[in-house]
Amino acid sequence: MIGTRLWRGLKERSILAPLLVGVWVWAGCRSDVARDVATVQVYAASSLTEVFEELAEAFEGEVSRARISLNLAGSQVLRMQIEQGAGADVFASANPVHMQALINGGRVQNARVFAHNRLVLIVPPENPAGIESLRDLPRVTKLVIGTEEVPVGHYAREVLRQAERQFGGDFERQVLARVVSGENNVRLVRAKVELGEADAALVYQTDLVSARRVRSIPISNEVNVRAEYTIGVVDRAENRPFAERWIEFICSPMGQEILSRHGFEVS
Repeated sequence: MIGTRLWRGLKERSILAPLLVGVWVWAGCRSDVARDVATVQVYAASSLTEVFEELAEAFEGEVSRARISLNLAGSQVLRMQIEQGAGADVFASANPVHMQALINGGRVQNARVFAHNRLVLIVPPENPAGIESLRDLPRVTKLVIGTEEVPVGHYAREVLRQAERQFGGDFERQVLARVVSGENNVRLVRAKVELGEADAALVYQTDLVSARRVRSIPISNEVNVRAEYTIGVVDRAENRPFAERWIEFICSPMGQEILSRHGFEVS
């Protein structure tokens, strides 16, 4: 009986041993593959959320050894994080002011423009304030814009200043007096209208692509702004070769086509 059990035990081990070796080799191979994949840390303005998600998927399909990790927030927040030593490989800003600050501080080199955007006025579908144009803004009760430090908030104030020159009076002061909330990124601005918490808001035209329950009102080119998006490799990037390939991909015909489809101006 003991001999039979011993024989069975030896037989089972002889069968299992190659399998265990195979599992060990497979796990080792997977570990090697994992080590070969470079993760590019991309710090990008929140207005780039959907388009960068699509760009990341397309890029990973083209470059199998790279993965894109997105950190999306207001450009001013991302700039501060990078200044404080955050591990970013790439910075994409919705306002060249924040990019220039990093360039001046020696943290980014050779930044380039990759897209443009414009502002648009949005209201709830039922439009309770009866807004039909930018000129009507002084009569809203609840207006939401970005804070002055946020690119979309900076651009909104620029639009109001230019509109005052066209409409006369103290248009800018009257409109700013209607602001009930200043948000630190454009997605929060848009959300206030989507949730019915604001009569109107100023957002990017690209925010309309994924917006829900909003009606858009165009702003004339005479008073609108052309927001400039810049991108560059952070000086201490750990994955510089792949970071540079990511930027090249965004500026490639495929990347520009994806940007255009999301409402960005690429020419």
